[in-house]
Parts: sequence; C-alpha cells; structure tokens
Amino acid sequence: MRRLHARYPFLRASREAVQDAEVDLGQLVTEGGPAVERGRERVERALLAGTVASEGRSSTRAELLSYPVARVLVSLLDTPGAVAKYANAEAALAHARFTEDFDDDAQLKSTDRERLSLDRLLADFDLSGQVRPTGEGEFLVDVTAYLKLASALEGERWRLVARELHDGVVPVRRPELYTLLREAVRRRVADDLPLSVPEGVADALAGQVRTLKDAVADVELRATPDVVEPELFPPCVKALLERAPDLDRRGRFALVSFLAGLDVDTQDVLAFYGVETESDADSVEYQFERLADSRGAAFPPPACATMQAFDLCVDRDEVCADIGHPVTYYAERVERAGVAVDADAGTADGD
Repeated sequence: MRRLHARYPFLRASREAVQDAEVDLGQLVTEGGPAVERGRERVERALLAGTVASEGRSSTRAELLSYPVARVLVSLLDTPGAVAKYANAEAALAHARFTEDFDDDAQLKSTDRERLSLDRLLADFDLSGQVRPTGEGEFLVDVTAYLKLASALEGERWRLVARELHDGVVPVRRPELYTLLREAVRRRVADDLPLSVPEGVADALAGQVRTLKDAVADVELRATPDVVEPELFPPCVKALLERAPDLDRRGRFALVSFLAGLDVDTQDVLAFYGVETESDADSVEYQFERLADSRGAAFPPPACATMQAFDLCVDRDEVCADIGHPVTYYAERVERAGVAVDADAGTADGD
C-alpha cells in the first residue's frame, strides 16, 4: 500500500490496493484496531469539525483502510445530513491535498513524498479528453462535463448562462477547475451511501456507532437567531473575524459554520472575510454555501470544548461561564438584548 493511496482513498487505484490486500471487512471491524479507530475519527471529525484530517498520525495501512470503515460507519449512523456532510468533508480534504500537489508540480518543487498529478486525477474521473489546458492558466472543459460537475455548485457564476461557451467548451480558471474536481470527489464519496451493511459488521461496529451518536448529541443546539448582530457574537467568533483572511482550516470552518446559521448571504460572508484572491473566495464561498444549504443537519459549528482544543477559545466573559456552545452564547446575548426579528425581511430591531 502506497502513501498516495492513503492520501486519496477514493481513487480507483486505492480501492484496488485494498482488494489486492485481501482485507476482510468483517474480520477487520471485529478485531478493531487503528483502522477502525481512524474510521470513527474520520466520521466524527467530518460531522463536528468539517474535516476528515487526523489529529494524530496513523500508518499508511490504517489510513487507507479507515476509508471503507468510515463509509460503513456513516451508513449505520442514521443521522440527518450525515452522509452529505461526510462526503463534503472528504472532498474538502482532498481539495486541499491535490491543490498542494498540483502547485508543487507546477513549481517543480522537490519533496520526499509521491504527489498526485492533475493528469492522473483527470484520468481517474474519465475527464482526460474533456479538460484541456490553454497554456494561459485556463482550461477548456467540455460543456457536458462542465454541466455535470457545476450543477450542484451554488452561485450564479457557475450557471452556464454566466459563462463563455464556444465550440462546445467552457473556459475555466485553474482554481475553478479545482473546485469542479472537488465536486467530482464529493460525488464519488457519496456514491452508493448509505450502504447496506451486513448484520455481523453492524454488530461489530455498534460501539463505534454509539460513540458517534453521543458525540453528535452533545452538540444539539438552541435554534440560531436568524439575525446578524456582530457586537453580540461570542468572543471567539469576534476574534476569528478579526483575523479572518489568515485563518487555518479549523478557524475557517468554525467561523463559516457559525455564519452559515445566520441570515447572511455569500457576499456578506466574503465581506466579513475580506478575501483578496479568487482562490480564497472560491474556497470560502463553496464552504459557506454547503453549510448554509444544510442548516439544522449534522454539521453544527464546533462546541466550546472543541474550540478550546483547537486553541480558538479566547477572551471568555461571564456569559461563557454558563454555556457550552458559541451558538448558545449568541442566542443568549440576542435574547438579553431584546433583539426581535422581522419575519418578512429577516432584519433585527431592538424592542
């Protein structure tokens, strides 16, 4: 098993590597071990932190085998929105990784690890003949492939009427191509989920499923006020806003997932962020729209305990002492301030 397979477990070659290893899933989950623990971590972090990246280190074998285990676990979880959120999180990590790999290739950087090439990823998704570079930092995508991948992306700029179309191809910039490929990964990860899981495998994973359900239950929230009053945001969110353009993936998820529960649109979020590059705008817009589409599902902002673990809990005040979640903090502050919501316009007014 190669490290590349572990980094990109959705590739056809990665699935073949698992098959060649003749791993028996039933025996694997019955015995437990690093692959099962990592599989649970993939799902838990997908639902609670928006990423499947590990917080520790695992072997190449455990990392690769954790992917099929995670697909089984998310199928057994039976939590609203879990499959979609898991697929989004896998795609987000893949996007971060292949963007790094492709940029390394483009800049001819020397590294100690095997990189995924753009040509290889295109071939894996049968897109080799449908995506062609122009030599000017742009690519021409056959319109049929473009429509298939862009159909689930939010924002008018992805609609065909907003694009140039000539001779059956659509020009896209490099960051836009990467976004389309992220969507291809998301679709593949979500394909066939939830799985039909044999009873023996389900029984062996019952403890892991209970752990996941308990983790999700811990973040059941009060309804997020459908108003935007930044001065009432919790201290941690205010701190994230102050350094929004420089946030790492954990900080970005915490901030975007919080904003996704409010009455804001994509442009408001981009304004909050003060993004300067098209690539950053694409990333923030994609993440926000995915989260905003799934409000109330199993993808809430991180709880206070998670924020503390990520070193994102700062400037605690007296309200923080009595709550366990940033959303609960905001709901409490809005209630104390007597902020009312205009049901028709979604605007906030003081009593």
